[in-house]
Amino acid sequence: MKVGTGMRYYDVNDVALSHTVNRKTTLQQLALGQIDETNMFGHADLTLTSGHWLLNAGVRADYFTFNYENSLSTLYDLKYKNKSALSPKINIQYTLNSNTQLYTKFGKGFHSNDTRVVTENQAQQILPSAYGTDIGGIFKPHKSLIINVALWYLFLDQEFVYVGDAGIVEPSGRSRRQGLDLGMRYQPVSWLFIYSDLNLANPRSVDDAEGANYIPLAPTLTNTGGLSFSPSKAITGGLRYRHVGDRAANEDNSIVAKGYTVVDFNVNYTFRKVMLGLEINNVLNTEWNETQFATESRLKNESASVEEIHFTPGAPFFVKGKVTYMF
Repeated sequence: MKVGTGMRYYDVNDVALSHTVNRKTTLQQLALGQIDETNMFGHADLTLTSGHWLLNAGVRADYFTFNYENSLSTLYDLKYKNKSALSPKINIQYTLNSNTQLYTKFGKGFHSNDTRVVTENQAQQILPSAYGTDIGGIFKPHKSLIINVALWYLFLDQEFVYVGDAGIVEPSGRSRRQGLDLGMRYQPVSWLFIYSDLNLANPRSVDDAEGANYIPLAPTLTNTGGLSFSPSKAITGGLRYRHVGDRAANEDNSIVAKGYTVVDFNVNYTFRKVMLGLEINNVLNTEWNETQFATESRLKNESASVEEIHFTPGAPFFVKGKVTYMF
């Protein structure tokens, strides 16, 4: 049996939303405050084995305190909330042979909430429950190849949507997601390692009508992977890609957040205690949007506001060198 405990503390200062000119000159501070959040937790798990079977059961207890001080108030304005959560989990594995392992998992967790939403009493639930299960297998069809396949389902008691104009996370209704995970690890030779992880998902809001039940910005297709190499002790490196598919930016999918594929490369050379490195980010110089959300805006020459994608451009092609000295 294993047991453990821990604590996390977050001190976030000057959380602000401002009306600016050219992102430099502040005309008006719409929101400004200080966030203090503490999470104390303990956990325990027990593993039992019998022949080809393995049973692992565990539980985790969490206690949160949320504090938000409104710095724009003329008086001392501190709001706080606290909440506890209990999260049981169970994992069942069956090892058929050295090349095949099947498993199923069940568990209850929670979705953490934004401190500002919690303390303003806008959250229907401070720590809304999350229920998940997956069933899958790990297969080794070749001594150098491992494949992992899993079907999964996730239900949330409360979903959250980022509201750009308010600078907060807004609680909404219940949601469910189901999908498929597929992973591959392949080592054709001793110095080369190839990997890829594909994730498919179908996220929907439970309480909204069909066609208006998309979850804004929830991913439906992601794929990461690449290769790493080490032909000698002195030379290491890798090529890595990440792909995010197009996804709905609003509830009826009339506005779409565009997907992207970005490729990065790195190589390192080590001699004695010095490592020289070269990194090339966004090798293909892909134009991509790192942060996207649908919100209303109105330009000076427009007669009415328009709801459309607002975004932060992703980093373009650039090269970076590094020197590391190891003691």
